[in-house]
Amino acid sequence: MASSSLTSKPFLGSASRTERLSGLCSDLRNLSSPSVQFVVRPRTAKKLQVQAAGSTFGNYFRVTTYGESHGGGVGCVIDGVPPRRPLSEADLQADLDRRRPGQSRITTPRKETDTCKILSGVHEDSGLTTGAPIHVFVPNTDQRGRDYDEMSIAYRPSHADLTYDLKYGIRSVQGGGRSSARETIGRVAAGAVAKKILKDFSGTEVFAYVSQVHKVVLPEDLVDHNTLALDQIESNIVRCPVPEYADKMIAAIDAVRVRGESIGGVVTCIIRNCPRGLGSPVFDKLEAELAKACMSLPATKGFEFGSGFAGTFLTGSEHNDEFYVDEQGRVRTRTNRSGGTQGGISNGEIINMRIAFKPTATIARKQNTVTRDKHETELIARGRHDPCVVPRAVPMVEAGVALVLMDQLMAQYAQCHLFPYNPDVQEPLSKVNPLPTMSLS
Repeated sequence: MASSSLTSKPFLGSASRTERLSGLCSDLRNLSSPSVQFVVRPRTAKKLQVQAAGSTFGNYFRVTTYGESHGGGVGCVIDGVPPRRPLSEADLQADLDRRRPGQSRITTPRKETDTCKILSGVHEDSGLTTGAPIHVFVPNTDQRGRDYDEMSIAYRPSHADLTYDLKYGIRSVQGGGRSSARETIGRVAAGAVAKKILKDFSGTEVFAYVSQVHKVVLPEDLVDHNTLALDQIESNIVRCPVPEYADKMIAAIDAVRVRGESIGGVVTCIIRNCPRGLGSPVFDKLEAELAKACMSLPATKGFEFGSGFAGTFLTGSEHNDEFYVDEQGRVRTRTNRSGGTQGGISNGEIINMRIAFKPTATIARKQNTVTRDKHETELIARGRHDPCVVPRAVPMVEAGVALVLMDQLMAQYAQCHLFPYNPDVQEPLSKVNPLPTMSLS
């Protein structure tokens, strides 16, 4: 027998809603065909669902990080990784080594190898991804919790001690807990996976480098973004691709390091060979997603895209990127003040952005503060901290950018390349295995 459900607006009466609906259905049965059956489905209470609070990033390529500075370890779970792709711990370790502490005199002296272990999601025999969530774990091995005894009582100025108490009413004192940059290990590991897939699929490359340390500013015209390579960036401990300016930056960090002070700087990041069409209007514009990924990194205070704030000094005719057709018949722009996007969607040009990092909050100098029970006091913070965070922030920025690109690539593939694309105005996302084109005839 056919079945249908009946809904009704509430009406007056002392009987329950279910009883009233049952009576109404009984009356309707007497009027209707015997082949129709009315079924009353009592309303069920909606379950309250709360999404993960702040530790998950992405929609299709989804990453959840976990762990604290002085806990047993840190890591991530990566969901949505395409199956049948070769992946090993060595693929992740290279970027983790670039991020790890204790790598030079201008970074924190904390000694951690940050050796990663893939616990799931990769086939043990073939070394191929299985499509299941990939769990990456990195143990903490050089904790010194007693260095933070004073911080359990007094708040460190400009650190997250106070705000974590205000939000949660409790906090992990040792190393700043979840607010520590040690959390970014999970992001860097996941970013390494994303970078590998992007390079294999579309030839996309993500490079970041230090372009400013305190008052030492690298002129933009000294770096050719068309030819920039990883070995240029990694040729010195500050990760500036121009040796002359790298020496000045290292000297600036050394000068404050011996005084127990800290300074900030700027990391520039570029994307080469980004597929066209990534990003979605209105709220999910590519540069908006990139800004979120970068500004969620510890110590970030500013984000510029393309011409950035300097573009405000130009007129429209000076700022506009004029179009032309290149030798391959592709529509290109003669300049790139837009930064590789228009309307929040990638246009195929080099994408460029700059991220500002503040001076490290924890310094070995006496500062005025208050205790947890609201008494004014003085504090000299102990512990091991970077005198300048930007050299180690380089792989963190690359990771955040790669995670955005991977998520947006999968979104574009699902929506706009599920069926054959329009070759008159669109291009294949992959340079390795182009998708079929559509016929408009």
